[in-house]
Amino acid sequence: MRNHSVITTFIILGLTDDPQLQILVFIFLFITYMLSIIGNLTIICLILVDSHLKTAMYFFLQNFSFLEISFTTACVPTYLHIILTGDRTITIKACFSQVFFIVLFVATEFFLLAVMSYDRYVAICKPLHYVTIMNSRVCRILILCCWVSGLLIILPPLGLSLYLEFCDSVINHFVCDASPILKNSCSDTWFIEQLVIVCAVLTFITTLMCVVLSYIYIVKTILRLPSAQERKKAFSTCSSHIIVVSIT
Repeated sequence: MRNHSVITTFIILGLTDDPQLQILVFIFLFITYMLSIIGNLTIICLILVDSHLKTAMYFFLQNFSFLEISFTTACVPTYLHIILTGDRTITIKACFSQVFFIVLFVATEFFLLAVMSYDRYVAICKPLHYVTIMNSRVCRILILCCWVSGLLIILPPLGLSLYLEFCDSVINHFVCDASPILKNSCSDTWFIEQLVIVCAVLTFITTLMCVVLSYIYIVKTILRLPSAQERKKAFSTCSSHIIVVSIT
């Protein structure tokens, strides 16, 4: 029998113990969080009320904004609460819930970016068939596939992690994350660690290949356009998506 007490809570160390730095971190995170929420809510509302924005591209953008709001809300408010109250404890259930939602939203975002690149491919390479191919039913199915894919990525490693025993309670991070949680376990975590790597690499490679292949065809099509004005207009429709993909 192993001699250790049952751990029911974790302690999140955060970014710093310096009170002055904590104030700066709180102000910075709070302002950026509010700007993110306001900006993305504005995008969602504009798309809902403007009839000219009822296209596939803006439908995907609306869902992307929702995912951004969900992702930042899953991690930032918890740390703001820790700085504000000084209470660094979090229950294991709450910690695993946070991991679940953070990874779900991030993975779904990756798949959505791949879908958005396909949308741009259809818009530029098959413009005459765009409305037919990217109809509302297809768009809803693609969004559903993004969410299901994100769910399938997170469930296997998280499901196995629920059976872990923990010997340490300190999380050297400002949110609950897979790596610091696994470090606290006194169970054998080798298989879970490998599964996490496989799921992460699979998500990254799959979505990246979709984006790269889409843009290879897009660039080829744009370069065949006769006038510089048409090429500029075609590139401009993809510029914002390219920037988001690059940052991600």
